[in-house]
Amino acid sequence: MAGRLPDRDIAAIRERVRIEDVVGEYVALKRAGADSMKGLCPFHDEKSPSFHVRPNHGLFHCFGCGEGGDVYKFLQKIEHIGFVEAVEQMADRIGYQINYEGGGTSVQRDRGTRSRLVAANAAAHEFYMARLCEPEAETARKYLTDRNFDGNAAQQFGCGYAPDGWDALTKYLLRKGFDFKELEAAGLSKQGKRGPIDRFHRRLLWPIRNLGGEVIGFGARKLFDDDTMPGKYVNTPETILYKKSQVLFGLDLAKREIAKGHQAVVVEGYTDVMAMHLAGVKTAVASCGTAFGEEHMAILRRLLMDDNFWRGEIIYTFDGDAAGQAAALKAFVGDQRVAGQTYIAVAPDGQDPCELRQRSGDGAVRDLIARRTPLYEFVIRGMVEKYYKDPVSKDMTGDQQVQALREAIPVVAQIKDNATRRVYATKLAGWVGWDDIQTVVRRVGEEAKRARTDGPRRSDGNGASASTQPAAERPAPRPAPNDPVLLPQRQVLCAALQYPAIAGTVFDALEVEAFTHPAYVAVRTMISAAGGTSAGLGGAEWVNAVSDCTDDLTMRALVSELASEPLPVKRADDIPRFITGVLARAQEAWVGRQVAELKSKLQRVSSTEQPDAYMALFGDLVALEQYRKSLLTQAMGNSDDFVTN
Repeated sequence: MAGRLPDRDIAAIRERVRIEDVVGEYVALKRAGADSMKGLCPFHDEKSPSFHVRPNHGLFHCFGCGEGGDVYKFLQKIEHIGFVEAVEQMADRIGYQINYEGGGTSVQRDRGTRSRLVAANAAAHEFYMARLCEPEAETARKYLTDRNFDGNAAQQFGCGYAPDGWDALTKYLLRKGFDFKELEAAGLSKQGKRGPIDRFHRRLLWPIRNLGGEVIGFGARKLFDDDTMPGKYVNTPETILYKKSQVLFGLDLAKREIAKGHQAVVVEGYTDVMAMHLAGVKTAVASCGTAFGEEHMAILRRLLMDDNFWRGEIIYTFDGDAAGQAAALKAFVGDQRVAGQTYIAVAPDGQDPCELRQRSGDGAVRDLIARRTPLYEFVIRGMVEKYYKDPVSKDMTGDQQVQALREAIPVVAQIKDNATRRVYATKLAGWVGWDDIQTVVRRVGEEAKRARTDGPRRSDGNGASASTQPAAERPAPRPAPNDPVLLPQRQVLCAALQYPAIAGTVFDALEVEAFTHPAYVAVRTMISAAGGTSAGLGGAEWVNAVSDCTDDLTMRALVSELASEPLPVKRADDIPRFITGVLARAQEAWVGRQVAELKSKLQRVSSTEQPDAYMALFGDLVALEQYRKSLLTQAMGNSDDFVTN
């Protein structure tokens, strides 16, 4: 049994890991300030980026869904693992040796954990790759060479071979120190009639990797007619590592090119991915054992940085047959949920990319992508063209024109962008040969309006409209980030959480009464409970210490938000001056409220009947007014170059 992870090692690993590098393997990040990077949140669907990473603080936070924390929290959430496993993963990443308390450095990690399953898959991959070079795998090698994939290509994509026999891999891994339960949990072995057996036999294999490059499963291709396993292709079953709806083959190789080139090409098979990459289209990926779906799209969007300010490309290489048309129509409906430009690339004679490269060479594959057709056009023209009497002349009878319009108008109406919808309504009239273009445009507009009117109301998940939920069930209100009255208080808390050493004693001297919103009062109290800014902590360790002062998930989320919210400075050198200014503004606002209270009291005291009390209050008022004036001067002098709203 492994010993306890010491706090010093947890902190040391956190300090050495670059959170932007870890997050960057899952999300395309762009610079967004002196110490901020942003991208599309991997934890909820969004079109505009609200997910921020603060490299110098080791923190992330999404201002859309509220998720936030340090690098360990990110890994736990994205990989569905525990805290210990997250720490161990990061230790492995940077080569840090953990000194487990009560066990030393040689303590064996718990069996059955994610790390053990990753190790089992890695060992299995080595085994399969070695077997591909043996005489028994001649058929597998021939399958690859027949498709113009040489030994270097097989090596690049990690191809392997599952040998004959029932338990060759299982015995190999058992000798390596794994037990059967681990092999079963990894999807490598299963229980047979006479004991444990391998899952794959006599098949060509491709390793399926996650974004970090770890082997998490395999895809297996049938080679022999007497193979009794069901299906031409068989994949690893669902495991804690391999979720087919969340994995894309080739993404580990393509992710940087996708982010760099703002383009992703979606193909249908393992050999198609190989053909694309080898032909120079290095942004190709494929789903594994399931159709390309919404979760796959979400993964690509995060890498594409697809948002309202930039439009990337997603290109599908569907076949030109009926099944391809159906797949394109499905993609058309799905495309309404993303902002990216989507295209279709169809090879001549219904060839897939692998066949196209095999018959016509690498240039033909590149040309296929270059000649892509907008998805809208592909789907709409596909509906229209089946009504042509003659595909060459594109003639239609009057009845055929009407039928084509009846089928295509509701589809064009699904395009949400008004300008794009009008363009394709005009094109539809031309493709059908309908002279009265405005009639078609009007009909499409009416259909779009009707669809919006008849669309489902947003529900709370139980059939009730969100607007009819009882007030008691709604989330407690949180302070608006852009409230001009509360902004100085918010920025002061941001400063204390992000730069405690700079905020220092000036912040600690700021009374709780300086904060007027209950949520900000609570955060100020939590900072005091954590030892104040003079506690000597910083970065993620400091933020975690503050968060640990409450069990309220809403407050913990607010702390994460404040700790990750970029300060409005242009350069890192401006941060101390900004913090000095914002602390002065918060103090000035607090003193201003005290001045107002004193003035109110002074109005209720008679200068003739209570002269001593009146003069004492008046003296306090003058002193506060002078102090307030000095704070205002300090605040203005340190904030001339900053935007505060």
